[in-house]
Amino acid sequence: MSLRCPIVCVLGHVDHGKTTLLDKIRKTRVSQREAGGITQHIGASEIPIDVIKKVAKDLLGMLKADLKIPGLLVIDTPGHEAFTSLRKRGGALADIAILVVDINEGFKPQTIESINILKQNKTPFVVAANKLDLVPGWNSKDVPFVLNFNEKVQHPNALTEFEIRLYNNIIKPLNELGFDADLFTRVEDLTRTVCVIPVSAKTGEGIPDLLLMIAGLAQKYLEDNLKLDVKGPAKGTVLEVKEERGLGKTIDAIIYDGIARRGDYIVLGNPDGVVVSRVKALLKPKPLDEMRDPRDKFKPVNMVTAAAGVKISAPDLDRVIAGSPFRIVPKDKIEEAKKEVMAEVEELSIETDEEGIIIKGDTMGSLEALAKELKKRGVKIRKAEVGDISKKDIIEAHTYSKINPLYGVILAFNSKILPDAKEELERYSNVKIIQGNVIYKIVEDYEEWIKKMEEALKSDEFEKITRPAVIKVLPNCIFRKSKPAICGIEVLCGTLRVKSPLINEKGKKIGFVREIKNKEQENIKEATAGMQVPISIEGNIILGRHVKENDILYVDVPEEEVRKMVHEYKDRLREDEEEALKMFIQLKRKLENNMFWGI
Repeated sequence: MSLRCPIVCVLGHVDHGKTTLLDKIRKTRVSQREAGGITQHIGASEIPIDVIKKVAKDLLGMLKADLKIPGLLVIDTPGHEAFTSLRKRGGALADIAILVVDINEGFKPQTIESINILKQNKTPFVVAANKLDLVPGWNSKDVPFVLNFNEKVQHPNALTEFEIRLYNNIIKPLNELGFDADLFTRVEDLTRTVCVIPVSAKTGEGIPDLLLMIAGLAQKYLEDNLKLDVKGPAKGTVLEVKEERGLGKTIDAIIYDGIARRGDYIVLGNPDGVVVSRVKALLKPKPLDEMRDPRDKFKPVNMVTAAAGVKISAPDLDRVIAGSPFRIVPKDKIEEAKKEVMAEVEELSIETDEEGIIIKGDTMGSLEALAKELKKRGVKIRKAEVGDISKKDIIEAHTYSKINPLYGVILAFNSKILPDAKEELERYSNVKIIQGNVIYKIVEDYEEWIKKMEEALKSDEFEKITRPAVIKVLPNCIFRKSKPAICGIEVLCGTLRVKSPLINEKGKKIGFVREIKNKEQENIKEATAGMQVPISIEGNIILGRHVKENDILYVDVPEEEVRKMVHEYKDRLREDEEEALKMFIQLKRKLENNMFWGI
């Protein structure tokens, strides 16, 4: 029987120290290279069982079972909630999970979401209560937690503070979510109680305890579920597609089940269909090296047994994209593998809308994650593609903006703007591109842009609305009786604009304002409350007969625009404009005997 290396998924809230914890185990510095300090792609590290036994040698007596697994394959999933879809896939793949929680900050929305994902996938997990070194007064050292957790080493006040934070920030929230949980040294039944393992990614305290507990629990879980026996074709997921000197296009991948052999055929799925190629080389990173950027060269092997991170060299990988599912099979199993892979690709496809925005991503996973985050906020997506921003994308975004100005935007995660697209962008100022390498920041920037655009559109629409005004014809100020009628008026309240339609107190249409002049006899576009100005009125009226001195006239605002001012733009109206609107509504209600007019 081939013993399968268990897959361990690491998840948790942003900044709670997931990658830093793995760095301490690997003695690497992956987290410092990540954009915004957040892991944006799934990474994988293999920890051999010999290393675990060496690190946890002082604790091996605690474990009653003998460790038979070959080691642990740790998948470091991105921490932000935007990566729900990747974590779901990671959770489904994982045999066991480490939920990293800051013991000082406690649960965050992403922590709860992570637990819900683990619940959905029925994935057992332990809690790494990180940042133990920041508990006030705690003396944290690079030793197992069990050897450091006593009154000889810790001040009584520090122990009390630790217990308070452990209960309030970790155990109590887990209880509220329906889990029994306790400090791992107090747990009697590991299958019924969630183990909380205090650690410090900074000092290394508790890491031996964590590794040993994970290895023991993973082995028990695999034994109970008969998942230790590895057989059959390899199944996996593409992490990244890379150009390697001397090898050409290669893929970094996770093989989560089965056995891969050099010389077999690899069947990969992508949005365009299926790619079939032949495996030229299988290369594995050395133990404790991180696949995304190994410090040492890969080692060629003839066979890889799940679970493992592996680099695969094969021809015709140009069309393969990150996130693609694959199978490695003998020649007679190719057709069967094609069907399996296509079924997975269909599950990965992003549902698009008849209208909406364009999103781009560098991998299927990141595109899916971005889409999921946007869908949660009710954003419509017209097009979702893996790849860089092209000229065609710019033209399409311009077209979508004609339907709705808010659709003229392209959100791009880790995608560049191609040269011809930059040229096209100069022609279309109505197309906005929001790029980034941290998904939640892209979404935040997009929401900020939407807010500004809506304000601008609202202002533009508000400016076009017929503004309310009540005016009085001044005595001795009728300068011309008709064609056009010219008289002096005072704006009692509101804003009188050129082209405003006028009615009298009986609701009779008088005409519309053709011109407004100031004291210097210059044309102006509007007159506001308190101004006395001459105006010309275009319409079939005769001043002195239809309109007399001291008559009160109203701007005749269409009911639809009245509703908008009442419900959408009330905060934009001046106090005197509100008064003019109120007087106009009262007039219309009186004339039409309709108390609901304008509401």
